Amino acid sequence: MRMLIAEDDFVSREFLFKLLSRYGECDLVVDGLEALDAYLIAVKDEKPYDLICLDIIMPKVDGVKVLKAIRDLENQKGFPLEGRAKIVMTTALAETQIVQRAFDIGCDAYAEKPINPEKFIEVLRNLGMVD
Repeated sequence: MRMLIAEDDFVSREFLFKLLSRYGECDLVVDGLEALDAYLIAVKDEKPYDLICLDIIMPKVDGVKVLKAIRDLENQKGFPLEGRAKIVMTTALAETQIVQRAFDIGCDAYAEKPINPEKFIEVLRNLGMVD
């Protein structure tokens, strides 16, 4: 499984990396522009990400805008639903409007920080990403 972790906070980024790296290859980026670049390179190289973890609040481009750009590109390229990346939004925000907007755009799940490892793995199980 190929994964992209887009997280500007070092501790959260390292935590997700340690949690997820046992399930496959993880790329790390620190802002929204890097997330978009990594996604575009993966699609161009025909090695798309299976899972993308996007922090909602990131420098340069926020996670919701990155989510929208990814879903728009998938639509433009005609990706079948089963061929699209699973996207989990992560945030310490308790703002339901922002989370609802992310679901409306097409995120697959939401994880509140601080991330509970058991709950996060359960989310991945529900998405069919891990056993």
